[in-house]
Amino acid sequence: GIFSVINASPDAAGLMETTAKTKKPIYYGWYVCAATMFIGFVATGARNSFGVFVVPMSEEFEWNRFTISAAAAVGVLVNGVSQPFMGRIFDRTGGRKLILISLAVIAVGTALLALTFHILFLAFVFGIVVSMAQSGPATSNTAALMSRWFKRLRGTAISINSAALSLGGLIMVPFSMYLLQVTNWRVAWIGLGIIVLSALPLVYFFLHERPADRGLHPDGDPEPNGGQDGKPHREVVGPLEVEQWRDSFKSAPIWQMSASYFICGTTTFVLSVHFIPYALDRGVSGSTAALIFGFMMGLNIIGALGAGILSDKIGGTKNWLALAYFMRGIAYIVLLTVDSVAGLWVFASIAGFSWVATPVLTSSLTADVYGLKALGTISGITFMFHQFGGFGSVLLAGALYDLTGSYTIPFALVGALLFPAALSAFSIKERKYSIRYQTPISNAAAIGD
Repeated sequence: GIFSVINASPDAAGLMETTAKTKKPIYYGWYVCAATMFIGFVATGARNSFGVFVVPMSEEFEWNRFTISAAAAVGVLVNGVSQPFMGRIFDRTGGRKLILISLAVIAVGTALLALTFHILFLAFVFGIVVSMAQSGPATSNTAALMSRWFKRLRGTAISINSAALSLGGLIMVPFSMYLLQVTNWRVAWIGLGIIVLSALPLVYFFLHERPADRGLHPDGDPEPNGGQDGKPHREVVGPLEVEQWRDSFKSAPIWQMSASYFICGTTTFVLSVHFIPYALDRGVSGSTAALIFGFMMGLNIIGALGAGILSDKIGGTKNWLALAYFMRGIAYIVLLTVDSVAGLWVFASIAGFSWVATPVLTSSLTADVYGLKALGTISGITFMFHQFGGFGSVLLAGALYDLTGSYTIPFALVGALLFPAALSAFSIKERKYSIRYQTPISNAAAIGD
């Protein structure tokens, strides 16, 4: 009968048991990753849409380009200065409440921009309130959160999380332009605020601090430190892993990454604010300009995901980081030398692959070199350098535009800096300091020593 068949076929029963065991549920870290991706999508998408409002608000209030650039630049500076403090709060509290409150402030502040009546109101609401709140769900914090949930797949998880920056530009910038054209700029700001508000339920229900909160280990592994031979391994500690954020600045890699990140900020924020006005000056329609910007952000999704996966599969994170800066430098050369709509599309095609690849690779490399214990603060400080660069370039572009009537000089200046940034990243001694290249030491061997 059936019992004799089962007894005669013990392998079949074992196969059924093995099959049951292999059908594991999706690791919860991927739900956290999806939640942070949507958070970045709405928060960064709303911020990147600022360029859509530059011309209509300037025309209504008769502001020159430097005046509205100053309001945007204050926002970049405030966001940068507040970043380390938000990172410190993240390290101490875990970040869930921080991100929840910050998103609520961003949503309300964005909607309040519809009431703008003076440049000081814009500078206060966007430049201080919204920009400070943007430091809560910033990629430096969400990438630190991903570093807790993932170890082997850290680069991939951070890249998926960071792809939201591109997704926000791809969808929300053209949507903001559409909304502005069918209504007006005041209604468009309210619409963006409502979209940001929609992310709050995801934070509340899906965002958790650490795998241990749900009885899990990083990457969903059954054991955090198990070797292939089944013997436990001592936790690997990198040579530069720190307990306190101050200690990280005693070594070279953090300065090399921060210097490159400063230049990264100069070359991305200037585009967020001034690319659409630059395209309009070339005779491109507003919808086409927004479409090109959105296309650039769309390619960023591929660039961000590719950067994370390549750094996990092939390694050499600092090499991919250097390549991203070099590619962006080439893109700026195309932008300034090919004076046509086609040149804008070519620029967007090249720059698109590198824009968000740099935050992905910088965050991953920072975690690999300095560990997780003070990662929020350390990433916040490096991101502060990024914002300082953005502050300077946004102001510079606005001032030089008013003086020369063109963006050629500021774009040439920031573009030229990308090649030293590539060299700075390439010179990082990753194999010496990254935890990825440290050899695990078994407990037995450690005791024998």
